[in-house]
Amino acid sequence: MSVAIDLAGKVAIVTGAGSGIGRATSRLFARAGATVIAADRADSVHETPAGDPLIHPHQCDTADPASVAELVARAEREFGGLDIYYANAGISGAKAGYWDSEAEDWEEILRVNLIGPFLAVKHAAPAIVRRGGGAIICTASVAGLRSGAGPASYSASKAGVINLVQTAAQQLAGTGVRVNAICPGLIETGMTKRSYDYARAHDKMGKIGQVNPTRRGGEPEEIAGAALFLASPLASYVNGHALVVDGGLSSSHPLSPGELARVYAGP
Repeated sequence: MSVAIDLAGKVAIVTGAGSGIGRATSRLFARAGATVIAADRADSVHETPAGDPLIHPHQCDTADPASVAELVARAEREFGGLDIYYANAGISGAKAGYWDSEAEDWEEILRVNLIGPFLAVKHAAPAIVRRGGGAIICTASVAGLRSGAGPASYSASKAGVINLVQTAAQQLAGTGVRVNAICPGLIETGMTKRSYDYARAHDKMGKIGQVNPTRRGGEPEEIAGAALFLASPLASYVNGHALVVDGGLSSSHPLSPGELARVYAGP
């Protein structure tokens, strides 16, 4: 039996919607019937609707307090309220080593990746309460679970997001607002474009995702599907949770490719 997720009548904000996961999620939410405000500071956010009348681009800095307050106010002013806020906007930052990073590098990573989700909860939660409840979703990362999946500053910011949704869920107890995170693994987005371009140029696409048991990288639409679930009534009892969507990458401790097969013979 198939179950379709219906978001008709719901109003959603999706940040980082100018490309990648945010764009895919905006389009998926709209296909499910939601009115979507697609927010991003990049000009490319205006391309996200692609003719869909349910998607409304909004260009702003989603880590700026006044901008986030206005973003939520627009949802209430123009569309009657807010049911879903997906705080997806994020940056990977400089790839400098731990000892080569400067405080300024960390400040910008934390501003976008962690302060942005904090502002989402702060400003979206009251509006969602006024609608009788709903969902806040934040993009974290498998890099926030343990080291080895990203630079130190990026990893720390995403670990902060995981804790943020846990503490926010407790702060919002009894309000009807659920707060959850998604922890993507390797997904083909603007952040990973350099790695994917290199792999394609050097005939090494087989290396992409080689350390996860699914043996491939993920697509933005696969994270969008997880966001749709968390935004929907199907996830009505999921709260304060970090949902890992990584092809199984984080199910194991690090090991060399093929090592497990040598130790434990498979079928």
